[in-house]
Amino acid sequence: MLTFLLVIAILIQTVATVFALRLVRTTKYNSVWILFIIGFFLLSVEHIVQLCREIGGYEPGSWVVYLGIIISMCLSIGVMYAHKLFKYIDRLNRQHQLLNRRILTAVLRTEEKARSHFSKELHDGLGPLLSSAKMSLTALAHDERTPDQREIIDNTTYVIDEAIRSLREISNNLSPHVLNDFGLARGVQNFIEKSAAIHDVKIRFTTNLRSERYDKEVEVILYRVICELINNSLKHSGCKAIHLSLAQNSAELALDYTDDGRGFNPQAMMDCGMGLSNIASRVNSLGGTFQIVSSKGKGMRAAIRIRTQEEPHRKTSKRK
Repeated sequence: MLTFLLVIAILIQTVATVFALRLVRTTKYNSVWILFIIGFFLLSVEHIVQLCREIGGYEPGSWVVYLGIIISMCLSIGVMYAHKLFKYIDRLNRQHQLLNRRILTAVLRTEEKARSHFSKELHDGLGPLLSSAKMSLTALAHDERTPDQREIIDNTTYVIDEAIRSLREISNNLSPHVLNDFGLARGVQNFIEKSAAIHDVKIRFTTNLRSERYDKEVEVILYRVICELINNSLKHSGCKAIHLSLAQNSAELALDYTDDGRGFNPQAMMDCGMGLSNIASRVNSLGGTFQIVSSKGKGMRAAIRIRTQEEPHRKTSKRK
């Protein structure tokens, strides 16, 4: 039985030596695997000596003791170097995460810059042209016209008014002017009022923010996240009420969001879309945290936390 176990041990150590040989060139700290190769090889030698003693009665000399000491030293030093290897891998992972965050931040900044540019072009370029066309039609309306001609002018004026209104909405969605001029709380409140006006859903917004201004990136990303959450609830959840709370707590900006909709599987929605993965990416670009809890028939709850430098001390106000 002992002979069989010694043979198994020799085979296992040989396989381990082969794997260690293959790992020598795959990592920066190849000395780790060299030490393990030496250790496993010497262990095999030691077990071969024990096997010879078991089978043929061979009695090794005192050198076996030194062999054991060398094996212990190789494996011990290898373990210490392995600790450095794990620290190196951890450092690489952190650098990779930081690089991904920087890339995502750059993409989001480019996206917002493009949105702002398109909004300005629409507002400053197409807007004046439509206004000029409306003024020309108004001037024509002052002259005497047949009923058919007046009807055509009135219809055309109405179409231009609708085009101007749509243009303003598109421009504002691309780059919300209230957000840029008055800050996060006013921007969110303005979006909620517009959403509540066209949907039969009660949206309750509470905040302790007033005129606080944050970094533009924080304001824009958090505004987009809130809009995405509300739009998801309005389009997909079948909810009757939404409640969101936006508060500055010490050095942390906290958003808590709930709806009473039909609920869903958060992981499945993260995988297939619905904007949740986009929300997580945006929050992650700010170094924040995003947690969402939902189940069928029980609505959903989302919590977002972002570190800031602001520390306002004001009482919470309620906006409905």
